[in-house]
Amino acid sequence: MGDRREFFKQMGILATGPWPDASSAALPRGSGMGSVVAETVVRADSVVLENPEMRLVVSSSGTAQSLIHKPSGQECLAVGTGVPMFTVTQYRLYDNELQLAYPAKVTSFPAQLVRREGDRLIVTFALVGYEATIGVKINDAYIAFQLERLQYKGFTSLTHKRKTPIDETLFMQLPVLNRKNLGEWLNVMWDEQVAVNLLATDYHARIDAQPCGNYHLLQAGTVGDVQSEGAGAALITTAPHRLLDRIARVEQDYDLPRGVESRRRKEYQYSYYEIQDTLPSNIDRHLEFAKMGGFRLTQVYYLSFAKTAGHFEWRPEYPGGGGDLRRVVDKIRAAGMVPGIHIHYNKAHKQDPYVTPKPDPRLNLRRSFTLAAPIDETATVIPVEENPALCALEEGRRILRIQNELVAYERYTTSMPYQFEECRRGELGTQATAHVEASRVGLLDVDDWPVFVRFTQDTSIQEEAAERLGRIYREAGFEFTYFDGAEDVPVPYWYTVSRAQLLVYQHLEPKPLFAEGACKSHFSWHILTRGNAFDIFRPEVIKAATQTYAAAEAPRVAKDFTSINFGWIGYWAPSHETIGTQPDMLEYVTSRAAAWGCPIALVGNLKEMEAHPRTPDNLEVIRRWEDVRAQGWLKAEHRMELRNLKQEHTLLINERKEFELAPCKQIEMVAGTDQPGRAFIFERGGKVYVTYWHTSGEATLELPLVTKHVQLMKELGEPQQVRANGGVLRLPLGERRYLECASASCQEVINSFQRARILPG
Repeated sequence: MGDRREFFKQMGILATGPWPDASSAALPRGSGMGSVVAETVVRADSVVLENPEMRLVVSSSGTAQSLIHKPSGQECLAVGTGVPMFTVTQYRLYDNELQLAYPAKVTSFPAQLVRREGDRLIVTFALVGYEATIGVKINDAYIAFQLERLQYKGFTSLTHKRKTPIDETLFMQLPVLNRKNLGEWLNVMWDEQVAVNLLATDYHARIDAQPCGNYHLLQAGTVGDVQSEGAGAALITTAPHRLLDRIARVEQDYDLPRGVESRRRKEYQYSYYEIQDTLPSNIDRHLEFAKMGGFRLTQVYYLSFAKTAGHFEWRPEYPGGGGDLRRVVDKIRAAGMVPGIHIHYNKAHKQDPYVTPKPDPRLNLRRSFTLAAPIDETATVIPVEENPALCALEEGRRILRIQNELVAYERYTTSMPYQFEECRRGELGTQATAHVEASRVGLLDVDDWPVFVRFTQDTSIQEEAAERLGRIYREAGFEFTYFDGAEDVPVPYWYTVSRAQLLVYQHLEPKPLFAEGACKSHFSWHILTRGNAFDIFRPEVIKAATQTYAAAEAPRVAKDFTSINFGWIGYWAPSHETIGTQPDMLEYVTSRAAAWGCPIALVGNLKEMEAHPRTPDNLEVIRRWEDVRAQGWLKAEHRMELRNLKQEHTLLINERKEFELAPCKQIEMVAGTDQPGRAFIFERGGKVYVTYWHTSGEATLELPLVTKHVQLMKELGEPQQVRANGGVLRLPLGERRYLECASASCQEVINSFQRARILPG
């Protein structure tokens, strides 16, 4: 009876959740932003792990007592919380006696005893009968932990015990005090003095940060369906300006993609010219525009040369296949630009051989059903045993797979008899055929566009596609990449997003100078060295969209010691449907990007660029900002000024041929209308200036302004002739020009532009 009473005593402890460590009263308490600690009392049975920068104290009962940043003396933990440092979790209680006593729900078991044996921690979870062996590696940059082994030791003399599974673990959990910044992607808490980073050392570790009042629980764990043993994480506690050096050491020691090295390359800050119709016949003209914009990088969209994602078969415009692509890439490099490639990599187009005429069994299925009765090749109703509720109803996504046949359906029933109705057999060029009862029926995982079918990530199909992409990348000579559609993987996303990217990355040689991607998980910080580019917005909303999306995202990602791309920027010539892309729009986006050390991406459209009268002015705006990036001209005060989203700026080349940043304001309703006159006013050196242009052509601007001390310039310091008729100036209205008004006030100049007349050119 004594053993039985002890069993239920432990069960009572389990029901109350984590319990406080008895020794924690001897430790100082943290205060929200890190507290300075002179001395920490350590019990004899505690485990102390330290390097030159940090000192981690773990109680024998499995709680983190203290984490001191030695140079500053700051306590980094919310001490005395009783939060267990190690747990194992079962999705329901599997042990027979436990499941008899408690309900079937997710239950976490905290460690009950921790001891150190050399370079390992031995952690006992007595109630659930497990012992974890956690390897510890200590050097001057980090302390690393690896869950080496989970061993079942739950056998007792009372009754026969079978080994029960562990669904999840936490092999590191720290209640880290809140600081000014939390980088959720990198999993780092930091301010001006201290950074605490819990970083995965391989992509099998699940990393998270859970908010808990004045602290966050930084967590590293495993999931049984992915991998229970072997995953690891590194704890870094350092000054913020040293954090990237410490992460670089982790990347080197664990042979991870070199995310720090990438972020430190000079190419990292450059914008790129994106070509979505890259052909041997038009590459020269594209490169002319790219050079006008001062671009140092050019990116090729893979559908320029490939028919589909998946097999990447060559388009007819590339009769020489890889040789033709190599010649295109060589032209990019000869033009002085670094070539990159934009890819979809984790899915196949519906027209790809992976999908038709015989669907590959490794294509992902979102749901699985059992055919309730045999059907012949003409049946339009597919009866199934399971309820189809929540299956896709969007056009293009309603596709089933039955063996080698794809079947499109219009609707389904959600009460018995369950069935898919109004079915089209032999969809996407597959062969309609009869199927026997109990055949497996799957809901094909069609993406949201819906033009692709996603890969199952626990099969070899992703590796196959990665090998093809690696061969194209290597033979063509690309040097950076965009991982598009990164969200198009099945669950668990924290794992499959990074895994798919890593499989492709491993085949890219030489390794990308940098990479971007549409979706990021923790481990992909090492691969995607810049965050996402937002999709294209039309000219009429591009400034507002920049404020809402990119300018809001950039400060969040900066907390992860990285940047984003403020593109993609589309390009429109003026038409009856749009004002077209204008210089001030491009200046707003690229200047806000520069405020956060971010680039842009311009999608080159030859038809629109050729048709737009202001293309030279538009590209001149970008060229100036690219030179600013390359020269490192922006100072900290410039960046802070540019972060004011309500204040627009223009980048000038002044009379000394030097850059000059000027706040400016749009003059609304030039000549009493929104277009074609567009003008912005600014002040410098005690004088009023206006930069103005015609949005879509050429005309004459009659400006009611006294001519004295007025100077017209194509560029500052390059005067042009001004025609006057009484008190009216006759100015050319076409390409972007500057008007210096030395003796007029801002309001007088604004009034004159609003009262102006626009005459046909």
